[in-house]
Amino acid sequence: MTEIRATNITWHEGHVTREARARLLKQKGATLWFTGLSGSGKSTIAYTLEHALVERGRLAYVLDGDNIRHGLNKNLGFSAADREENIRRIGEVAKLFADCGVITLTSFISPYRRDRDRVRALHVEGKLPFVEIYMSTPLETCERRDPKGLYKKARAAVAAGQGMGFTGVDDPYEPPLNPEITIDATHTSPQEATIILLEYLQKQGLLE
Repeated sequence: MTEIRATNITWHEGHVTREARARLLKQKGATLWFTGLSGSGKSTIAYTLEHALVERGRLAYVLDGDNIRHGLNKNLGFSAADREENIRRIGEVAKLFADCGVITLTSFISPYRRDRDRVRALHVEGKLPFVEIYMSTPLETCERRDPKGLYKKARAAVAAGQGMGFTGVDDPYEPPLNPEITIDATHTSPQEATIILLEYLQKQGLLE
């Protein structure tokens, strides 16, 4: 686990409560964590849900894996250690967003179960809702889509005896054991998935 290296720091409690922000926004903050292989539909569904929520007057924001690596995590690569730190950082950011009342949608492959469980524990500790959404779209479907051409590149690297540590090809993906929601984008459109997720948020009392 990452240790705090800074000294002489003190946690300050503000005067605005989480409940006050919920009344202001007419919603409760939460993190919806989309996980799955590249090409499984994570970002597409996350952005579709974000749009649907905003159209309904809700405050939502997508934290996308590629976008985050252009800024906050631009100093991280794709080694196991860097992937762990990538997820740790975004977990902390998602917690802050959820705490301020935003329905936060994260789209990260996040291949290692341990890293995702740590983010869940972080939210549980902070008494914040954490919804793990497993995009169970099969590898064959993801590879056939290959929107970024990464599977083709990874297969070529493996064939050349080099490898590139690409999840699903020469690096493992550990599926969630007990996700709140499982979606296979092979048979579920982004619009259908959005309806499922909106209904879930409503049933969980996260939307007034």
